[in-house]
Amino acid sequence: MKTPRLGVNIDHVATVRNARGEKYPSPLRAALLVQKYGADSVTIHLREDRRHIIDRDLKEIKERIKIPLNLEIGPTKEMVNISLKYKPDYVCIVPEKRKEITTEGGLNLKKNSEIIRKIIKRLKAKKIRTSLFIEPDFNAIKIAKKINADCIEIHTGKICKYLNEKKNIKKEYQKLVKSIDLANNIGLEVHAGHGITFSSAKILSKINGIKEFNIGHFLIGESIFIGLNNSIKKFKKILKK
Repeated sequence: MKTPRLGVNIDHVATVRNARGEKYPSPLRAALLVQKYGADSVTIHLREDRRHIIDRDLKEIKERIKIPLNLEIGPTKEMVNISLKYKPDYVCIVPEKRKEITTEGGLNLKKNSEIIRKIIKRLKAKKIRTSLFIEPDFNAIKIAKKINADCIEIHTGKICKYLNEKKNIKKEYQKLVKSIDLANNIGLEVHAGHGITFSSAKILSKINGIKEFNIGHFLIGESIFIGLNNSIKKFKKILKK
């Protein structure tokens, strides 16, 4: 089986920069280093409140990197127009709340399927691969297929939290396995992301059918201690099984 791709989310390089209102550390520099050290793609989330990544970062990174850029956006008119302007290789549509610390769960496709279907149509018309960030839920997966998403990214936050707290993960693990099997069987490419650490990556990488892992907060945090190169190498080694 082919080794899953590793996408590296560099949002929190921008979080550190913005904490002091300086120009450093540079997300562009981080993106170029991530590329140099073997990541398969770079992920950035342009939030409505611009709390970390800002529009200039998107422009500079898109212009400079050679590997694919994955842009996470909320399903809003502003963000769709920005995506169509800068044309990232990939777009992942995620739910977004102004006051949340980080993304709290998957999209509510039952409620918002028609809006998201129209967004997908516009993005795919410009040849932008479009993914939906959803829970490991059969109904959500079927709706994602129905509204023509190319991929889904399964929200792994719950199982990763359980692992961190040393709770029993059997039920969540089986839910993931069954959801990933369903998605693959109906022709959706499956990605995984949120809350992934070295230890949870070792467990999740054993599940067949995940084509891509998107990892950010832990990887960037660990880089403070062991360096960006070593963090990426360690994750890539884990994903090779």
